[in-house]
Amino acid sequence: MKIAVGMSGGVDSAVTAALLQQQGHEVIGLHLRLYKDEGDEAKHWLDRSCCKIGLAKHVCQQLKLDIQVFDVQDDFRSLVIDNFTDEYKKGRTPNPCVRCNESIKFGTLIEKAGEVGAEALATGHYAKIVYNKITKRYQLLRPKDQVKDQTYFLYRLKQEQLKKILFPLADMEKKEIYKIAEALDFPYEDVLESQEVCFVNQGDYRTFLKDETAVEAPKGEFVSSAGEVMGEHQGIPFYTVGQRRGLGVATGKRQFVIRINSTTNQIVIGDEADLYHKNLMVGDLNWIALDRLSESVQAGVKIRYKSTEAKAWLEPVDEKRIKIIFDEPQKGGAPGQSAVFYQGEVVVGGGVIE
Repeated sequence: MKIAVGMSGGVDSAVTAALLQQQGHEVIGLHLRLYKDEGDEAKHWLDRSCCKIGLAKHVCQQLKLDIQVFDVQDDFRSLVIDNFTDEYKKGRTPNPCVRCNESIKFGTLIEKAGEVGAEALATGHYAKIVYNKITKRYQLLRPKDQVKDQTYFLYRLKQEQLKKILFPLADMEKKEIYKIAEALDFPYEDVLESQEVCFVNQGDYRTFLKDETAVEAPKGEFVSSAGEVMGEHQGIPFYTVGQRRGLGVATGKRQFVIRINSTTNQIVIGDEADLYHKNLMVGDLNWIALDRLSESVQAGVKIRYKSTEAKAWLEPVDEKRIKIIFDEPQKGGAPGQSAVFYQGEVVVGGGVIE
């Protein structure tokens, strides 16, 4: 079977390619060039980006695999980075990794895999895909390595994508991957794990917005939930719901960003208790385990990648939105972030918090 492997330059994709090759498959490497500075292949490998072209080529050379590099800088800019900037302008907290997986890492890679004659696309993600003969749908499941579980970032995958994807590391743990990499003499002893936002390599996202996108951010008012003016903020894009540090407001007690109103250019601040929610509205839905939600169901919900799964009811509102009703109030749930729904090991689906 001819299989294209998305070669990011990381240890997981390298071992994925090696395992498939050992199984007798015809393997070809695909790499997506996302940044203009990625053309410098002599650049050291100790950055925290998720895609390293020098390492990807080095590994393919070791394995005697062909590798094709596709320039997708324009698509990455328009579909991921511009969306990232626009969301912060609106006072929302984006999740660029979710968007990149949907449109670039799988959307584009599956297309390119077809162009090179591959029957499937494999990546080094920690997740599992199975076909349910009863529902006749492909399901996305948690992997064996629960610590490295990446299903939260993959909930937007469609049925037509899932049927073409292979996750060879689904039943393996990270420590096993490192052992294989060491045995194959892959150069990963000092390579850092990629960070969540790959294109923000220096400082934090605020520095990126200022230096790389020249985002316009007029100053405005910090206000209490009662509407009392509490101080001046430096621009809506530079704040997120739940933020405590860097507010510059002296009230004698800890204050948090509770809500952001881009229409009035005001940021509501309050106590930590104000961050807890019993209900959340979620839109921009994608269902994996089922075609649509027609009745209320129980599920575990994650509202952040590292958050603990919370028990809740999912209640349909209309075709485009649902209401999450938590058993216990949950802290966070910033607009723009993803809420992902689980039933046991199965990813039911997910959407974007409103």
